[in-house]
Amino acid sequence: MEAVAKLMNYPTSPRKMRLLADLIRGMGVENAIAVLEHHPKHPATPMGKLLKSAINNWEQKNEGISAADSNLVVKTIMVDGARTLRRMRPAPQGRGYRIRKRSNHVTIIVDTKTTEVSKSVYGSNDRASKNNFS
Repeated sequence: MEAVAKLMNYPTSPRKMRLLADLIRGMGVENAIAVLEHHPKHPATPMGKLLKSAINNWEQKNEGISAADSNLVVKTIMVDGARTLRRMRPAPQGRGYRIRKRSNHVTIIVDTKTTEVSKSVYGSNDRASKNNFS
């Protein structure tokens, strides 16, 4: 059973947060926490807190089961744009440049790692087995 945690309106650009999200997507939660704790980018701290919150949410849903024993992974992580604060900066000749202070929403879904047997799209007659490429 999966668990969700959300971080709303965090004041950093979505592009900067997506760099961290791409780094931990699909990782085991222990590895992801270790990576985020030692990462130099400033959004790593709230991302680590959010991941720990998702783990605690999973433990609340699955009472009696420890998160450390259940082999949890970061199943899905999404970073969406949130509100943008618009400010004006004085510019030459009486003009004003627009400054956009961006923020984002982050959603993390953690779940147990399942081992699924995936079949080939082509079945048993795929090109690799026809041409005996190994």
